[in-house]
Amino acid sequence: MQTSQSPIRFAERMNQLPPYLFGIINKIKMEKRWQGIDVIDLGMGNPMDPTPDKVTEKLCEVAVDPKTHRYPAAGGMKNLKREIALYYKRKYDVELTGEDDVICTIGSKEGISHLCLALLGTGDTVLVPTPFFPIHVYAAVIAGASVIRFPLGSEEDFLRQISAMCRSLYPQPKLVMLNYPHNPTGTLASRDFFSEMIKLAKRYNFMVINDFAYGQIIYDDEVAPSLLEVPGALDVGVEFGSFSKSYNMAGWRLGYCVGNTEMVGGLGKIKGYYDYGIFSPIQVAGIVAMRDCDDTILEQVAIYQKRRDALCEGLVRMGWEVEKPKAGMFVWVKIPEPFIQMGSIRFSVEMMNRANVAVAPGAGFGEEGDGFLRLALVENENRIRQALKQMRRALVEIEQEVKAGIFTLTPEDSTEQPTAGSN
Repeated sequence: MQTSQSPIRFAERMNQLPPYLFGIINKIKMEKRWQGIDVIDLGMGNPMDPTPDKVTEKLCEVAVDPKTHRYPAAGGMKNLKREIALYYKRKYDVELTGEDDVICTIGSKEGISHLCLALLGTGDTVLVPTPFFPIHVYAAVIAGASVIRFPLGSEEDFLRQISAMCRSLYPQPKLVMLNYPHNPTGTLASRDFFSEMIKLAKRYNFMVINDFAYGQIIYDDEVAPSLLEVPGALDVGVEFGSFSKSYNMAGWRLGYCVGNTEMVGGLGKIKGYYDYGIFSPIQVAGIVAMRDCDDTILEQVAIYQKRRDALCEGLVRMGWEVEKPKAGMFVWVKIPEPFIQMGSIRFSVEMMNRANVAVAPGAGFGEEGDGFLRLALVENENRIRQALKQMRRALVEIEQEVKAGIFTLTPEDSTEQPTAGSN
């Protein structure tokens, strides 16, 4: 009797993609919620606060017009692209035409993925600092490129490492992936850093992408410059922005790429084969957000800052070492002794099982992130404080079980080191 072999065979690139991190945490979370258990979610950067009313109202107003139900302009509505250009002029004094130097994307994650397909292939090398937001590595991997990872470090160390790798590698790196404000750590970059990076890009002939998704979520009177503010940046790089975090429009899937016209054009060409653009009413609503909602960004930042302070102060009272982030909607914190021995994935699973609190394990942001957690600021202050109480009780319980010899502070052999998910 002959046995038939399965015809299902994946491409080799699939072997380079680790298991989906949030799948582990979300599976437990959803099972608990189906059982009626309240889970406090500090795991995903998925805003729970509402989109500004005037944005939602504009969406509803436009969506009833049958003409908007047709395929949209693939690269973005002319008026939205012009509004993005005006925003960059108003905010950063950057001159954009709003035509071939701006393209709208289905969120920044999609745009970065497709741009990597346009720019990279087998034999190309990309430099990415760690810890990293997963798409910054795996978009390049999916495109067939090699990725070299190096510690984020100080600006001086970062630039020194880039220069050294450009001198020593052959062929030289084709692209450097930046992410400022940084996810997951909340690190900011200075304008001088961007200036030096552009000088290196021109000297060693590499391109630059800056994921600027958290560019408006800034605390304590800090400043987050745009890469494009730097003279010469338009010659070598692009910047991605998103409506998701600034305007609480995560589910709307609206973002943009601005900068070098050849890179933007390449993104537009490849997107032409993959999608038909963003639903027109969403684009019109995006115009309203950019034009009329600067005040709501400030209000949202104030909300996140209060949550950040409540979370950080609570962790400090628990004896954790915490550095308040300067930007973004996460707190990146090291797991304290002796619990760090568990590894971040097992620690996260224990917090879900014992405390009903979802957290993102640092291992999902690269091996260098193991031993850390990324905690999202999406729940309100009372829920954050309650989460900390539940975590504290769970840790006391674990300590008691360790003393009783029924729990060991070691990573479980069966636990894989997957990558993080979408936010």
